[in-house]
Amino acid sequence: MIKRGITARKIVIHVNSLDSGPALYNYVVMQLSGYRQPPPSSLDATFAALADPTRRAILARLAQGEASVNQLAEPFDISQPAISKHLKVLERAGLISRGRDAQRRLSRLEPQPLAEANQFLEQYREFWQTSFARLDTLLEEIQCSTPNPSPSRRRRSAKS
Repeated sequence: MIKRGITARKIVIHVNSLDSGPALYNYVVMQLSGYRQPPPSSLDATFAALADPTRRAILARLAQGEASVNQLAEPFDISQPAISKHLKVLERAGLISRGRDAQRRLSRLEPQPLAEANQFLEQYREFWQTSFARLDTLLEEIQCSTPNPSPSRRRRSAKS
């Protein structure tokens, strides 16, 4: 449960940190119009984790099956502690889980956050497909209504 005092304080701090002028005006208008910034979600963490190419490569490797830190570090020219930091970011985002198998600590891919990201992006894919379909229809209408220039157009000869 969010306490009222904390929320109000955060808003006051946020407003006070804005420069006066257009930024403050835009903030107030957006708040009064009902446009509120959505609360941080797992999508934010998922996309932040996927922003790094090393972490994407680690996920691609884990899609093949569980792996230890040493196995994940092999193809990269970075240290094992650096790989461990990448794994912590992926784990905090919920993209992987880590467990112990005897003395090894294996990492495995967790599909749920990727499915949520895919569902989020699917909405935009549908939007763009619909937009492109409307554009195709419009272009066809324009092509059908525009008369084609006749290929046998006469040129006027210059009289001397």
